[in-house]
Amino acid sequence: MKDLETRSVNAIRVLAADAVQKANSGHPGLPLGCAAIGYELWAHHMNHNPKNPKWENRDRFILSGGHGSTLLYSLLHLFEYGLTVEDLASFRQWGSLTPGHPEYRHTVGVEATTGPLGAGMGMAVGMAMAEAHLAAIFNQEGYPIVDHYTYVLGGDGCMMEGISSEAFSLAGTLGLSKLIVFYDSNSISIEGSTNIAFTENVQERMAAFGFQTITVEDGNDLAAIGAAIEAAKADKTRPSFITVKTQIGYGCPAKQGKASAHGEPLGADNVKALKENLEWDNDEPFFVPQDVYANYHSIVEGLGASEEAWNKLFAEYSEKFPELRAKWDLFHDEAAADKLIDDADYWTPGDKPEATRNVSGKIINKLTGKVPNLFGGAADLAPSTKTYMNECGDFSKDNYAGANLHFGVREFAMTAIGNGIMLHGGLRAFVSTFFVFSDYTKPMARLSSIMGVPLTFVFTHDSIGVGEDGPTHEPIEQLAMLRSLPNFHVFRPADVTETEAAWYSAVTSRRTPTALVLTRQNLPQLAGSSKEALKGAYVLEDSTKATPDAIIIATGSEVQLAVEAKKALAEEGIDVRVVSMPSMDVFEEQSAEYKESVLPKSVRKRVAVETLSDFGWGKYVGLDGAIVSMKGFGASAPAATLFEEFGITTEAVIKAVKDL
Repeated sequence: MKDLETRSVNAIRVLAADAVQKANSGHPGLPLGCAAIGYELWAHHMNHNPKNPKWENRDRFILSGGHGSTLLYSLLHLFEYGLTVEDLASFRQWGSLTPGHPEYRHTVGVEATTGPLGAGMGMAVGMAMAEAHLAAIFNQEGYPIVDHYTYVLGGDGCMMEGISSEAFSLAGTLGLSKLIVFYDSNSISIEGSTNIAFTENVQERMAAFGFQTITVEDGNDLAAIGAAIEAAKADKTRPSFITVKTQIGYGCPAKQGKASAHGEPLGADNVKALKENLEWDNDEPFFVPQDVYANYHSIVEGLGASEEAWNKLFAEYSEKFPELRAKWDLFHDEAAADKLIDDADYWTPGDKPEATRNVSGKIINKLTGKVPNLFGGAADLAPSTKTYMNECGDFSKDNYAGANLHFGVREFAMTAIGNGIMLHGGLRAFVSTFFVFSDYTKPMARLSSIMGVPLTFVFTHDSIGVGEDGPTHEPIEQLAMLRSLPNFHVFRPADVTETEAAWYSAVTSRRTPTALVLTRQNLPQLAGSSKEALKGAYVLEDSTKATPDAIIIATGSEVQLAVEAKKALAEEGIDVRVVSMPSMDVFEEQSAEYKESVLPKSVRKRVAVETLSDFGWGKYVGLDGAIVSMKGFGASAPAATLFEEFGITTEAVIKAVKDL
């Protein structure tokens, strides 16, 4: 009989293969090839406690190759995180705790939602950055209360995706020594050998990024894997990249080393052959011998010791450093910012025309004194997006206590990193770029929404108001794109008060990411703007009639056009209501009664005005309404000229109302 540890590794393989076979759907190749990595790490090197999966100082593990989810589910079952055999048997079925790809908040022990290849790599970098920052703030000599590693496992696909290069380039620059990456190097992709599209020397690339690189020649050699992990931990100046040479579908004679092992069930006969080849005790589905379960149980019983030691240390720390303990509690209180609603210093009306990006910059710097765990930056654009926090320092290899993040020109990785920071806990992250480049953030913004991670996005230069930079830098369809995301709030504020409302909504959000879409050009302060903006839309200026002749709905820089049009129309005897709608998404969450009070169904003459695509406005203006918007891309010219040439003017709004 094989030794107990080998059989414990094979238990992962058997459970993974059985789950995929039972579902008749899934990816058995990665779990079979990487089982030894998972076992060695979780059993002997990773600080975690299944009895308290949210322990603050636990090591984090992310399966970036999320298609291999049965590896993670098998580990969670065997390490007693609460997944049962029945859960494994319901893999990929409706309502199960074992969906096709790991889902954060859905399954206990899953640290991040993964599946889009490379995403987990970026989020792992974010977690490592969060650990380094919190350690720099809170740790005192003899009291390393923040001291844990971030481990991430992915394969050739993760390394091919550009996001991993973006993220690892930054990780190396920052010297994130608590980041340890496992590269499942099996030379197989869905289409066959990786040689058809991927022949670079990955280790040399990672070394160039600033990583320590280690190679394990045999993916089943537990001792070699363990030695690699300890060598990675020993390097205190660089993140580590461990290449583990594995065989996809290991143990299945007909599939081992072949592309067909990647994304389809092995087949009943091959599962049986797998178990025979592994000298498994029983070919009954989901069978695990009692001595193997006992081995895992004995490991689990010992895992609590790390948390017990930490709890004792933290209690001493709290007594010795009461001010830091109070700060720790504030950092970890997601309701801490709620009190801003009654903070007169926060709600300060504007007194002059000002770009909402400038207003946002002032708010950010005001928030640093009220939300001290704010942590964020821009994709090499902070001077333009106004996202630099004065007096907060720059996060760097030499100063992890700095709160300003410099992501470089890496929007895709920036957003994944922002997600990772939020997933880690203890910090309020924001990321920033020009609005037109929100396209580069979209895949990871989608993950923010799916995971319920309230990351804040600051998008500036929000329309053809960008002017001379031309159509490549003038967003048109991006607002509609972001508004289409479920569980995602988009604010396009019109003045200081609405920008304050947008930021308040962002920093108090529990489960929804928020984008602030801001102007480069100055906007006037609106007499009727108020905290009602927190409801997504509100009556900015009303008609004198019980039933308005028409309603003009506008956002951002176009609200002033609506107000000017109202005045001109009144002189012609047309009495309209002006509705400012900074956030369609938030407005849709209000009660039916409130929505009716703002946009009564009886008023069918409606005009929407927005300097972007008209997509999505139909539900507010109806079949009888009109939309003043962009119909194509922008152009290169002064902003005032563009608004005139593209017909986004007060006169155009007046004409649209009169035509109705």
